[in-house]
Amino acid sequence: MASFSSQNRVPKVSVFLFFSLICFLLFSSSHVVLAQSSPVFACDVVSNPSLASFGFCNTSLGVSDRVVDLVGRLTLQEKILFLVNSAGSVSRLGIPRYEWWSEALHGVSYVGPGTHFSSVVPGATSFPQVILTAASFNTSLFVAIGKVVSTEARAMYNVGLAGLTFWSPNINIFRDPRWGRGQETPGEDPLLSSKYGSGYVKGLQQRDDGNPDGLKVAACCKHYTAYDLDNWKGVDRYHFDAVVTKQDMDDTFQPPFKSCVVDGNVASVMCSYNKVNGIPTCADPDLLSGVIRGEWKLNGYIVTDCDSIDVFYNQQHYTKTPEEAAAKAILAGLDLNCGSFLGQHTEAAVKAGLVNESAIDRAVSNNFATLMRLGFFDGDPSKQLYGKLGPKDVCTAENQELAREAARQGIVLLKNTAGSLPLSPTAIKNLAVIGPNANVTKTMIGNYEGTPCKYTTPLQGLAASVATTYLPGCSNVACSTAQVEDAKKIAAAADATVLVMGADQSIEAESRDRVDILLPGQQQLLITAVANASTGPVILVIMSGGGMDVSFAKTNDKITSILWVGYPGEAGGAAIADIIFGSYNPSGRLPMTWYPQSYVDKVPMTNMNMRPDPSNGYPGRTYRFYTGETVYSFGDGLSYSEVSHELTQAPGLVSVPLEENHVCYSSECKSVAAAEQTCQNLTFGVQLRIKNTGTMSGSHTVFLFSTPPSVHNSPQKHLLGFEKVFLHAQTDSHVGFKVDVCKDLSVVDELGSKKVALGEHVLHIGSLKHSLTVRI
Repeated sequence: MASFSSQNRVPKVSVFLFFSLICFLLFSSSHVVLAQSSPVFACDVVSNPSLASFGFCNTSLGVSDRVVDLVGRLTLQEKILFLVNSAGSVSRLGIPRYEWWSEALHGVSYVGPGTHFSSVVPGATSFPQVILTAASFNTSLFVAIGKVVSTEARAMYNVGLAGLTFWSPNINIFRDPRWGRGQETPGEDPLLSSKYGSGYVKGLQQRDDGNPDGLKVAACCKHYTAYDLDNWKGVDRYHFDAVVTKQDMDDTFQPPFKSCVVDGNVASVMCSYNKVNGIPTCADPDLLSGVIRGEWKLNGYIVTDCDSIDVFYNQQHYTKTPEEAAAKAILAGLDLNCGSFLGQHTEAAVKAGLVNESAIDRAVSNNFATLMRLGFFDGDPSKQLYGKLGPKDVCTAENQELAREAARQGIVLLKNTAGSLPLSPTAIKNLAVIGPNANVTKTMIGNYEGTPCKYTTPLQGLAASVATTYLPGCSNVACSTAQVEDAKKIAAAADATVLVMGADQSIEAESRDRVDILLPGQQQLLITAVANASTGPVILVIMSGGGMDVSFAKTNDKITSILWVGYPGEAGGAAIADIIFGSYNPSGRLPMTWYPQSYVDKVPMTNMNMRPDPSNGYPGRTYRFYTGETVYSFGDGLSYSEVSHELTQAPGLVSVPLEENHVCYSSECKSVAAAEQTCQNLTFGVQLRIKNTGTMSGSHTVFLFSTPPSVHNSPQKHLLGFEKVFLHAQTDSHVGFKVDVCKDLSVVDELGSKKVALGEHVLHIGSLKHSLTVRI
């Protein structure tokens, strides 16, 4: 999804988006508009009693019947009004204008024309950027954040400041550490991304009355598919053709989207700018109609990223005429265009015989059905389930505390020499706080942000407990020059030093991929000089979305602790202080690999292959396939307690039932198809006893990994499940996993088919390993 404020567009921006851009920029300094007193909605039978005679306003009918009635009343020109994000009005039917584009990546956002802040609602709760929330590995937290965001969104809708359709979450795989938008994603693992996406969607969409067909707000999983490059060394997302094998597509890139639709029941999927194997995703009938709607049975609408049709016509030159482009997109299965392209060219495409009006009917029917599930056609919102929500329900104390708790749960302790953390606030008389991110505000909330309720910077959080001496050290994170001598003097006089370094949106962002993964400018020089001058503990805090090569700090004995804090949201400074001073036991784990700089020196970002290729030295990607050295690995993270694992139950042998005359009984097979009849009820349990052997209570994430047999270029290791468990000091708990043999122990073969790998699977839980044989 492209935000107007951050696009460095190569394509010519449409007239529609140009004027939207001007309007957006007029408010970009404050992101505040005059308050609107009431929400937009259709079927206002109080103001216009004649509307009650229309079937689409009759709430006793089913959604499909209401949609058929509505579409049957519209002319072609009126239908086309509802193919674009800024949908027009049909006054004769009591349908007002509606803006589809709102964002809620980690809180209600001011990105997109559908949402605004005002004196009535000046801000909303800003949770940590997604990559840090994912580091919590807490599925209940994913849902809880979604619930808060949707409640605040509904409250803003009721005072005319927001819509009901939010184009979030971003569940693309964080394939390459240089990707500027990796911060928006749940990381590199397909299972974690799937759990995050479906959980956050449920939090956003599920209603409190249990109505399975209704929607609290409508979420959107994006960007479909294999989109993870924005602008790297002259290659941009508008021209990039992602060449992806069938195996990698079904093994890595598709699972989060499938889970979003099948498990999360998401109301929308957004197709991306890039091409995949030569075809623009927004014009690919196999990806849209075939997979999303056909295989996964999407109950909702498919929307473009903004101007995507214009991109594949004007930039990718996929069609010869704009009418062909409009027809291609609609016939592929597209329902809604962010932009004006379908509004401008669809009627001509119909008249030219390139697309039938019935295809337009299908598209607008999906759009109207979504709005009906939201209650948009049910009359006065104040009389509906969420009609009493208002400004009092935004930025509540409980919501702000959840933002702080989310940051605490995600922060990852990567190094802690000799237990140098936590610091004792009573023993520290003077804390040096140094670094360009030490007193930042907006940096903490990342991109696709809103106006937060309030900020607590790292400096403010630390200063609430001890006396501090502060020096930025650099004028910004680019750190072209560093205040080395001043920083050394401050550090030398302090009892302990906290360095808050890293990146911001000037380093990694939408349309801005990194070239290297080192700390910017003279940050390393400043860190090393300060560490050498310090006489007490030195805590390095990295604020970033992507991983950094901090090998120098990892191996420097003077740097006693390293924390990665992502972009920790509005309460980030308080959460960092909670960790450093020990009022909270860190439990975050890395959701992505931290590579050395040598990795990106030799691996082009444009190579989409996940699996290594020994013939040319290509090392592969992510913990599932990359076997080289890492700075820190997926799942790494320390706490202030030690936790032991004991395996109490797991089978050593599992048999897969096959038909009596199956070919594998007469010839050797390395795998069998994960067919429905084979896999039905084929599950087993893994039981563990875990114990907190330390003196501090805290949470612990239990990971269940598997190393499958070496067949079909299988992953070297992959995640089967994870559970976050709270343990009081010196207590134990039991954790269980239900393993579905055909789902969890299968691999994807070279043709994209799921196969149950026969042979030895090794289960990993912490330092434990358990051998399991799967046979026929």
